[in-house]
Amino acid sequence: MELRLEAVGHRYDDLTVLEDISFTVQAGETLALIGPSGCGKSTLLGILGGLLQPGSGRVVAAGDTPADCLNPLTYVFQDFALLPWRTVADNVSLALEHHALSAGERRARIAEVLERTKLSDFATAYPRQLSGGMRQRVGIARALAVRPAVLLMDEPLSALDAQTRDLLMEDFLDLWLREKTTAVYVTHNLTEALRLADRVAVLSRRPGRLREIVPLTLPQSERTKPAAQAELARLQNHLWTLIKEEARSAEREMADG
Repeated sequence: MELRLEAVGHRYDDLTVLEDISFTVQAGETLALIGPSGCGKSTLLGILGGLLQPGSGRVVAAGDTPADCLNPLTYVFQDFALLPWRTVADNVSLALEHHALSAGERRARIAEVLERTKLSDFATAYPRQLSGGMRQRVGIARALAVRPAVLLMDEPLSALDAQTRDLLMEDFLDLWLREKTTAVYVTHNLTEALRLADRVAVLSRRPGRLREIVPLTLPQSERTKPAAQAELARLQNHLWTLIKEEARSAEREMADG
């Protein structure tokens, strides 16, 4: 599935958060969304997923959804949002319980996504028994259980330590490269954006406007190799140059506020 933003803008009362944003999230790609704090990244993700109606402009979804898709647009948040009294399998089941599936179909979907996210051995564990990385895997498994056409991810790794973050980035890549799920990935972390994305969309300081979309031509499978490091360093410097001064201004504004 493809998502097209056409002149999208949004306000909260007198505060203009987004202004005249147009771009296309292409079918099967991972688009990272970066920008200074407060530039409207999460608001834009909410508009993309239909949680918010844009104040102006529109979002158009085009293309087919998977035949077994239960929820075309599915979120993964920074907060794992697991129910502590439910096991891993039962937390995944939560996403399926209001759909017209038989008990057997639910069990099959749960078993499949637990295997894909390397959680099969923890199906009967409770969230308190899991590491932060494993709890986020449960959140991802829950999102995948509905077989979405588009994954909308709002800083899903920001609460994790560096080692766990690196491991989960590799898991994300394994899933996305194998299944070609369309994804929009909001992050403050330039390393994450450069590791995971096919393109990086850069927003300006509030009101958020599209400054540039940076294509990443190196295949994801090549980006950890020594030969790729000079190009990745160049791209990271370019992205940082685009947001550095506005990020500093946004930080000062938040501190003064």
